Amino acid sequence: MSAFRFVHAADIHLDSPLRSLALRNPGLAGMIGDASRQVFIRIVDLCIDERVDALLLAGDLYDGDQTSMKTARFLSEQMRRLHAAGIRVFIIRGNHDALSKITKELVFPDSVMVFGGRADAVEISRDRGARPILVHGLSFAKPQAPESLLGKYKPPVEGAINIGLMHTSLDGAPGHDVYAPCSTAQLAGSGFRYWALGHIHKRSTTEGACAIVMPGIPQGRDVGENGPKSVTLVSVLDDGSVSLDERVVSMAQFERLAVDASGVLEWRELAMRIESTIGDAFDRSESDHLVARVSVSGATPLAWTIRRDADVLRTEAESRAESIGNVWIEKLDIDCRKPSIVAPADSADPIEVLRRTITDEIVASDAFHAQAQIIVDNLLEQLPAECRRVLAPDETGLALLVGQMSDEGSEEVLARLAAGSLDGAR
Repeated sequence: MSAFRFVHAADIHLDSPLRSLALRNPGLAGMIGDASRQVFIRIVDLCIDERVDALLLAGDLYDGDQTSMKTARFLSEQMRRLHAAGIRVFIIRGNHDALSKITKELVFPDSVMVFGGRADAVEISRDRGARPILVHGLSFAKPQAPESLLGKYKPPVEGAINIGLMHTSLDGAPGHDVYAPCSTAQLAGSGFRYWALGHIHKRSTTEGACAIVMPGIPQGRDVGENGPKSVTLVSVLDDGSVSLDERVVSMAQFERLAVDASGVLEWRELAMRIESTIGDAFDRSESDHLVARVSVSGATPLAWTIRRDADVLRTEAESRAESIGNVWIEKLDIDCRKPSIVAPADSADPIEVLRRTITDEIVASDAFHAQAQIIVDNLLEQLPAECRRVLAPDETGLALLVGQMSDEGSEEVLARLAAGSLDGAR
């Protein structure tokens, strides 16, 4: 029984910079700043090594208003590699591609099909007697597509295996703009055997009479796109059965790592806990590089020293990461507290007096909260709308954010004013 095999990928975002790395570590940025290109090469290598029949790219091949001909030359080279291997390529434009000036200017080999603004369907050339297979696609010319595109697709061909390419926000996802929305149920009832989707950067699959696959972004760009990233190797048999094989292709893998500092008495012990945590995470990583956002929390007598010397602790973490190899510290967050000790109300300890003053008189006052809310409001106004919605989705969320920042600020003040009696622990 013959099989039609293809790799399904989406949201390549060619030349999309890893901005967080570029800002914090120029050396790292120089080494993997072109991660999107390297990952695309891996995808092409996978197609050639597996001798697939086609590569399906479900939108956002570019990252926006690209004008660099270096990007164009790179993409042309990869298309030629696939053409030489006898592998067809089917591409639809996503919302980011619609902004790209080179999307419409590139001339690809005949083996590459870029679907236009009108729905089309291409029949795959197969051996005599094999069941017909058609690939359907539709691009959008503008970055905005508030309405579903499903009704514009050509109907499935009776007796054939119909595969659809669509860039869509599907059932919706936080942090993603609404783009050609439709539901999983609508796709499942479309009569297609496989929907190759793009747009949502998190992988999801629905199997059954209609396989619906969102492969996710193949290379994360920040800690919000954490974990190993992949593409999907698909095999479709003449009887209509479909098998899905996830293949990890990401070069750099972002992860959030939690280090429990509870009960830590010595600086060396804390450094060893950090090293152990990032070492274990690297052993579990499925990518070449691990980029970690490390969060240190817990009740420890070193809490104020840790906060005050956060830059020293970050340097320590970076040194431990370097010794492991291919591990990078993207950010170090600290949420440590001193162990709770009930001090007498008449305690003369100046730090304890200051703590009571901050907690009971300043932070608890209506005047402080009103002023703090104005400051936070002003800061939020400088952020993109999607970031504001995440940090403070409503008035309750805003109040919680103000309270959290106030508590953090109090701890930072106390940490910097505390006596240096604990410094010797390091």
